[in-house]
Amino acid sequence: MRIEIDPRAVTRPGPNPDLAIRPYPSEWQKQVTLDERRYHLRPIRPADAALYPDFLSRTSPADIRFRFLSSRKHFQDQLLVRLTQIDYEREIAFVALDDERGDLAGIARLYADPDHEAAEYGLLVRTNLQGHGLGWALLTHLVDYAVADGLHRIEGLVLSDNAKMLKMCREFGFSISSHPGDATLRIATLALQSQAGVS
Repeated sequence: MRIEIDPRAVTRPGPNPDLAIRPYPSEWQKQVTLDERRYHLRPIRPADAALYPDFLSRTSPADIRFRFLSSRKHFQDQLLVRLTQIDYEREIAFVALDDERGDLAGIARLYADPDHEAAEYGLLVRTNLQGHGLGWALLTHLVDYAVADGLHRIEGLVLSDNAKMLKMCREFGFSISSHPGDATLRIATLALQSQAGVS
C-alpha cells in the first residue's frame, strides 16, 4: 500500500507561528498497563495509515460494522489518509499502540461541531484485545481531552445490537436514547461539565 501524505499534515514539535493549523498535540501521550500488557496512547499521525491494514485484518467484520455503522470489506487508501491526516483544531484521534511490537491496538476519535460545543466520538478496539480495559482507557483519555478543550458534551451513534458498547457507555455515565429517525440506532451522550477532574 502506498500512502500519499499531505505535507501540511506532517507533524512538527511545539507551536509554530507559520502554521495556520493547530500543531500536533504531543503533550497528550501516556502509557497504560492493562492485564500485564503495556500500551502507548498518543495522538494519531499521518504515518499511522500504514498500521491500519493489519489492524483491520485482525478486527472482526461485526466490530467493523459496529464502528462504521455498516459492513465494510475494503478501506481505500484515500479513506485511510482521511482518518490519519486530521485538522487538530476540530478533530482528535488517539491510537493505542502495543508497547512491545508497535501494533495498532485501538483508536478513539472526536470530531467537534463548528461552534465547539459538542463532538461526535468513535471507538474501535482490535477484536482479540477487547474485554481487558483498553476501550475504557481510550475513552477516558478522549474525555479528558474533550474537557481540556472546552467541549460541553460528546455523543455518538451506536447500533442497537452493539450490546458491549452500550453497556460500556452506561457504565461510563452516558445517557442512551433512541434515534428519532432510525430504530436501529441509539444516541449515547455524555455531559462534560461534571467530568472535570477525570483522570
